[in-house]
Amino acid sequence: MPELPPRVLSTPAADAWIARLTAAHGPLMFHQSGGCCDGSVPMCYPRGEFKVGGQDVLLGHVAGDVPVWIGAPQFEYWRHTQVILDVAPGRGAGMSLETPEGIRFLTQSRLFTDAEAQALDAAGEPPRGQS
Repeated sequence: MPELPPRVLSTPAADAWIARLTAAHGPLMFHQSGGCCDGSVPMCYPRGEFKVGGQDVLLGHVAGDVPVWIGAPQFEYWRHTQVILDVAPGRGAGMSLETPEGIRFLTQSRLFTDAEAQALDAAGEPPRGQS
């Protein structure tokens, strides 16, 4: 069976900010929902301060062990793309940990190749949170 492509990656710049925020706040997590405004960006929280529900899908981990979750409806839109967590200058989302730092996390994406998508489909659904 071919190696599965990761559903989520992070850039070196994002990894550096994740390390910095981890040093200040402890273990982190991200949640990407499909809302508007602040809800359409990846939100960074201290791990456990955002309740992951049964409709949340675990995309994977970035920067070592930082989980990245996505709401199920958003996952259905993005299931054929690899999510790439990055940072840019600017104001972060209202409740996200990077807000006072002058940067904001954002997502980029790329379509999986046909072979990658077939391998992911064959592997089954990714894990979901607790109900």
